[in-house]
Amino acid sequence: MGASLLDDVLAETLDPAYAQAAARRAGTEPSRPARGRGRVLVALTMVGAGLLVAVTYDQAAATAQGRQQVRAALVDDIQLSSDVGDDLTAELEDLRLEVGRTRDDLLAASAVGQQALDALARAERGAAAVAVTGPGLLVTLANAESDADDDPVGGTTEVDPSGRVRDGDLQLVVNALWAAGAEAISIDDQRLGATTAIRFAGEAVLVDFRPVTNPYEIRAIGDPDDLAAGFLENPQVIALADVSNTFGLRFEFAKVDELTLPAASTLELRAASPAGDPDAPGTDPDTEPGTETGTETDTEPRPGG
Repeated sequence: MGASLLDDVLAETLDPAYAQAAARRAGTEPSRPARGRGRVLVALTMVGAGLLVAVTYDQAAATAQGRQQVRAALVDDIQLSSDVGDDLTAELEDLRLEVGRTRDDLLAASAVGQQALDALARAERGAAAVAVTGPGLLVTLANAESDADDDPVGGTTEVDPSGRVRDGDLQLVVNALWAAGAEAISIDDQRLGATTAIRFAGEAVLVDFRPVTNPYEIRAIGDPDDLAAGFLENPQVIALADVSNTFGLRFEFAKVDELTLPAASTLELRAASPAGDPDAPGTDPDTEPGTETGTETDTEPRPGG
């Protein structure tokens, strides 16, 4: 035991503090000033990272706010233009009614004029130029519900086009209703006539160059039972129902006792022939026109549809 104690004494001849000082002189242990500089560098790095995060957040918030301001300004401009267009349309309708009343009064004063008035009334019904009321079918098509707030002005959320109602979908429904025996049809209060076109323009659907909005309500006047039976038996309608179920579109219909459809927009006269000319182009004015010609489309098929 004595030898062991002697060995310990010889092995630790220096105080630990002296040993640490010797190690620093030999360069084997970092000095305290070096440790301090390392801590300062770490602290500065953390501060710089914090400033970078704060600046990035402020820039992102400013960008989002600017995007919202641009979007709000665009919405206001669109609303203002729509209001102006609606006012002009209402003024035009008032003038049309006034002209029509004056014309009817003058024509009704004679037997020949009354015959012309009756023929004109039949032609106006055939051209969808007068408002109509009656029972029928109400069909609703709507885009799929979105899980994110779609931002059309600089937003990063990508909208799946398969979940949107397309012009081809509306065309299919309209043509199926005509085939089922509809007497008059409108989409979102836009009456369909012989020359009506349903088209895509960007992300908007246009009916006679006027935008219609989601959800799309298609009103068809006719016998509700006959319309429903013919409409639901149409193979294209069955296919559209399957597509709607796959992509989450809303596709509904209901029988309605009374529907009111407005008159169509004023037709542009492009050609005229003398009355009684058997070679004059045209169709029977007693027949309500379909829209097969006006609604043909080259729209790309829906993915997976």
